[in-house]
Amino acid sequence: MQDAFTGKPTCIQGRTLPGPEQRAALQDDHERRLEALARLGAAAEECDLRTHSDPDRDLFLLAEDEVALLEGSEPKWGELGDAIRRFRALLPLCRLEDFGFSSDIEHWLEESNPQLRYLHSGVEASAFLSVADGSVYKFFMPREEKRVGSVFGFRPGDEMALRAEAELGGYRGLLEKLLLIHALGGMATEVVAVTTEGILVAKQAYGEPLPQGEDMSRSLPPGLIEIPSRFLRANRDHPRLFFLRDQPWLVADLHARNFVRCSDGRLRVIDLVAAPWPVDTPTADPQVRAWIERVRRDPAAGALPGAHDDEL
Repeated sequence: MQDAFTGKPTCIQGRTLPGPEQRAALQDDHERRLEALARLGAAAEECDLRTHSDPDRDLFLLAEDEVALLEGSEPKWGELGDAIRRFRALLPLCRLEDFGFSSDIEHWLEESNPQLRYLHSGVEASAFLSVADGSVYKFFMPREEKRVGSVFGFRPGDEMALRAEAELGGYRGLLEKLLLIHALGGMATEVVAVTTEGILVAKQAYGEPLPQGEDMSRSLPPGLIEIPSRFLRANRDHPRLFFLRDQPWLVADLHARNFVRCSDGRLRVIDLVAAPWPVDTPTADPQVRAWIERVRRDPAAGALPGAHDDEL
């Protein structure tokens, strides 16, 4: 299948859920995109190009021929040009007009067009339903200081080791969030493109929304580990620990509006807020670090060695 807007291959169409092989390929795409961004960032630093308050945004908008005139001057410029092209292959640049939006409309984020039917807007993105195939397209709009999405920031707590609060994120954090949704068995998600305005476009299969306020505590994705309250408090629903490629993450904001019921009857998460757990920082609490190592081996391990939490 081809995506209706970019012409690129796609495995997401309407309510149809990709099979295991397609999901594995999507997971690989997410991981390769982050690897390509890291390589691009390293090459840009060698050429002293990272100056923006969110330098990843500058990288996201580099055109394939951005440094073509310099590539023959020094090896570092040739490396940068190659890194840009590899990243652009995984995240093409496009225009808002490619998705049917008119530049004459002031508030396009809340306006349907002939190709996309407006669904709703949230803090991070506006969602639209494709008229062509019934898939959901999410447009993540840059906000203050050209930041995008949401991540967790950590600080020491008064009655617990850490307090986590959602804050404005960056482009790398947004790519990581979309990877985590997929890794948690959530709704299949493709990263479609980024527009010249810095708007990241993602695509998901369509699912039925859940009633607002529904209790999700017993319906969370498998693999999430409950965090003892003595270790962390977060200002988002159902904070949990999740290991991806052996790295610990804080994952939360798992309320009913961030789930849908899919065509196979299962509930799948479509959005969340996350951040890498700061386990290796100099100020990391030793008890928390020890607990993370225990649950890495045994997800049912308690807050203290040799005891489960219900025994404390």
